[in-house]
Amino acid sequence: MAGKFEISKRSNGEFQFVLKAGNGQVILTSEGYAAKASCTAGIESVRKNSQDPKRYDRKTASNGKLYFNLTATNGQVIGTSQMYADESGRENGIASVTLNAPGATVDDTTD
Repeated sequence: MAGKFEISKRSNGEFQFVLKAGNGQVILTSEGYAAKASCTAGIESVRKNSQDPKRYDRKTASNGKLYFNLTATNGQVIGTSQMYADESGRENGIASVTLNAPGATVDDTTD
């Protein structure tokens, strides 16, 4: 089953998207966007940048959990992963974004 981007609206009125793997698990979450058009542009940026290994910024949270940011060519974060217990989990998350993002459908739940 293919991945899917879901666009939703936050309680503060901002738009955001998540990328879900084929199994429904959220593998990447965006920042908030004031306009839906900007949110849609963020999805296109994920599609493009997810294919470049240099765009994945591996991080460790203050609690010791591991995560990654997907960045645009200008260095701006376009998506953040969930937290992982170990490096293999984080690498699997990166592989899942790389695999799912290019062909993922878009489900706009704000319409």
